[in-house]
Amino acid sequence: MKSLWKNEEVEGFSKDPLQLRVYTSRLLGANPDLVLHGGGNTSVKLSQKNFFGETEELLLVKGSGWDLATIESPGFAPVRLETLKRLAELETLSDCEMVRQQRAAMTDPGAPNPSVEAILHALIPFRYVDHTHADAVLAVTNHPDGEQSIQEIYGNRVIVIPYVMPGFVLAKKVRELTQNKNWSDYEGMILMNHGIFTFDDDAQESYEKMIELVTLAENFLKDRKALDSLARAESEEDLQKLSLIRREVSRIRREPVYAQLDSTAEACGFANLKNINELASRGPMTSDHLARTKPEPLIINDDIEKDVSLYARNYDDYFRRNTNGSQEILDLAPRWAVWPGYGLVSYGRSLNDSKVVRDIVSHTARAIQIGEALGRWEPIAEKHIFEAEYWELQRAKMESFKQSPEFQGKIALVTGAASGIGLACACEFVREGAAVTGLDLNADVENILDRDEMLGVACDITDSGAVSNAVDETVRRFGGLDILVLNAGTFPAGKLIEDLDDQTWDKSIEINLKSQQRILKTCIPFLKQGVDPAVVFVASRNVPAPGPGASAYSVPKAGQTQLARIAALELGQFGIRVNVLHPDCVYDTGLWTQETLERSAGRYGLTVEEYKSRNVLKSDVKSYEVAKMVCTMAGSIFAKTTGAQIPIDGGSDRVI
Repeated sequence: MKSLWKNEEVEGFSKDPLQLRVYTSRLLGANPDLVLHGGGNTSVKLSQKNFFGETEELLLVKGSGWDLATIESPGFAPVRLETLKRLAELETLSDCEMVRQQRAAMTDPGAPNPSVEAILHALIPFRYVDHTHADAVLAVTNHPDGEQSIQEIYGNRVIVIPYVMPGFVLAKKVRELTQNKNWSDYEGMILMNHGIFTFDDDAQESYEKMIELVTLAENFLKDRKALDSLARAESEEDLQKLSLIRREVSRIRREPVYAQLDSTAEACGFANLKNINELASRGPMTSDHLARTKPEPLIINDDIEKDVSLYARNYDDYFRRNTNGSQEILDLAPRWAVWPGYGLVSYGRSLNDSKVVRDIVSHTARAIQIGEALGRWEPIAEKHIFEAEYWELQRAKMESFKQSPEFQGKIALVTGAASGIGLACACEFVREGAAVTGLDLNADVENILDRDEMLGVACDITDSGAVSNAVDETVRRFGGLDILVLNAGTFPAGKLIEDLDDQTWDKSIEINLKSQQRILKTCIPFLKQGVDPAVVFVASRNVPAPGPGASAYSVPKAGQTQLARIAALELGQFGIRVNVLHPDCVYDTGLWTQETLERSAGRYGLTVEEYKSRNVLKSDVKSYEVAKMVCTMAGSIFAKTTGAQIPIDGGSDRVI
């Protein structure tokens, strides 16, 4: 551990206790070995005047939903200190009533809910209180001789609290065990199988006590060579199996999820441990992680469907063994998997969810191996695991994170995605919750689609190898493929058949037809393992209503449509829907330059404005409108439709 405190960074607010609280909270949150994704909490005690000018003693404690790494002043909930202390004196207090009373004691109704540890923070008689789930401390406490090791490391420098549930029960236990203690005699407090507290009236001192005490735990592990126990191994890759695993987990969870494979040497080394089935199933590093990881991972062997079904049955058995009859069972699906030979797989209904799980799992894998090196990795007992997993406050917090846009957890691939219809489709899918890979000949697609939920791939769709690599990269990044939008194409200059040169004809056939078949063929194996998979061909109004001089464009688009119809017949048995969208001219795309517009209008003896409004509704079609229709066809509204051809052309009198 290294202290990140810098005097020059606090010069501007060195006398502002709340700003110092924000600063040191962020220092703690910046170190994932101390705090992971919303874990831990901090507080500061202040005197403030209320609305009536009366001075009140307040506890400003981290609010629910805030992360220490990015917390700001509004992230601290102001609670009347005296109320919290009185709550600690009660014999019993339900979780819901605790939350209600803490909320009622706040001086700002717009602030977030106080941490469930607010009462405990109030009991510690120092201005600044810091709490983390330090990996090194947890590695020491999570084995049979944990208390003995803590005594060896710290002597009388810390208060040691046996494991109890967080919240009111923990606050009561701490109050009970410290009534005859002088807090000033201690630098910190160790919660067995949970974490560590430090405290002081000075922000820097409280923070640096945390750094020092955790460093002592790290040194203990180094001295016993426990940090040398981390296994490493080379990984294999099987994207088809990864896609199948994702499908089966999504099936058990009853919603699509992303699957992110950690194939680093450390992850693969852990997955390859000889006793991994038993070792990984003993429990989490801290109960704080349960809402994200569940008690244990899926262990993948040879029969993926059987493995996932077995996990679901085992989880159901675990629930029945421990429920008091009042809880409602959660979904039966795992949140992470151990895949020997390949690494560790993390699942989430959003990419952020799966990344959070991946980070927690990475730290857990290290802690487990360190714990084994000390003698035996032994977290809390199953009954305590269940108690923490089904703790109503934790469940309520996780429920608040849920969102349900149409394509949450789904994975789409869109061709021609650097501009026009393709870009509009990519953006609309992401807006509706999907992750999207966009292919385009334009290398700028990599920058245009540069965000977590988007993967831009520069790809010549006439190159089979490039297409295969792009599809593989999609599955590698997101875990599978559910939706394919075949949009890329070229719009050759209009020529009569007798004037049409071979080069123009061949190029259009290659891009507008052959490449579509090539991409579809490459994607089919993954679509077969997709969640409610769908394919949308973006063809053309020219298919049902061709015009003179457009054979090089219309013929391959008609071939595309016929390809889609046959694909619908072939792929329906796998649940893959294949439909065709026929837009008319979409003028806000790069295909329609002023020169192209004038040339096309001239073929019909019309002005540009007359040409653009020549449909029945006298309205030109926009890219975003086509994108919305594409998403509709890939979504639940079209769940029972395949082989259809849908116009979006403002009404063509020739088609009608």
